[in-house]
Amino acid sequence: MTESRTGEAGRLEMRAHLIEVAAQLLREQGPTAVTTRAVAQEAGVQAPSIYRLFGDKEGLLDAVAEHVFATYVADKALVVDIDDPVADLRRGWDAHIDFGLANAALFGLLTDPGRDSRSPAAAAGLEVLRARVHRLAAIGRLRVAERRAVELIHAAGTGTVLTLLAAPPEGRDLSLSDTMYEAVTHAILTDAPALAEDGTTAAAVAFRTVVPELPRLTDAERGLLSEWLDRSIGA
Repeated sequence: MTESRTGEAGRLEMRAHLIEVAAQLLREQGPTAVTTRAVAQEAGVQAPSIYRLFGDKEGLLDAVAEHVFATYVADKALVVDIDDPVADLRRGWDAHIDFGLANAALFGLLTDPGRDSRSPAAAAGLEVLRARVHRLAAIGRLRVAERRAVELIHAAGTGTVLTLLAAPPEGRDLSLSDTMYEAVTHAILTDAPALAEDGTTAAAVAFRTVVPELPRLTDAERGLLSEWLDRSIGA
């Protein structure tokens, strides 16, 4: 039993070491530099070790992306301003842009539609965004359905990073991030809770956030009420 635990610990230690080596190559030289031969040589192991632990190069890249992005998501989830959801959304936006620009190769992997890989960390990141949007809805600041707000923010943030990365560092206009954020928030936020000209929609979106918790209603009644509200806000 002791040998089994020791062997498993050694396997996990080697896996973590290989991920760190591959992550460094990815940061410094890009995805093309992350070959099984290069990683094995840099880590001081035989190439078959990589195949045993990750299957192939793509499996190694997936593990690297997952590790780095999971750390970022965990840190992002810890920084939450419940008292000011609007300011919290802005901080989340800025963190997303900064992360993408600081991790260009990794961001490219995470957003590459050609890679048939679903990242649990990316899914967790979307959950953090959904939570931020939900708090905005709860205080009556959304003029659109929560799902649409999440889609717009996610698309705009990803597009902003990719556009900036497409330009050489010295030619990047970082004000693009501010302009895009202002455009998105103008499209999804009311000027004040339930007082803007589209306050009826904002109120409906806010009410929608508490429907699942309403007492004295059956599940069917909650479902029907949710359906009516979704229809009224175009969800």
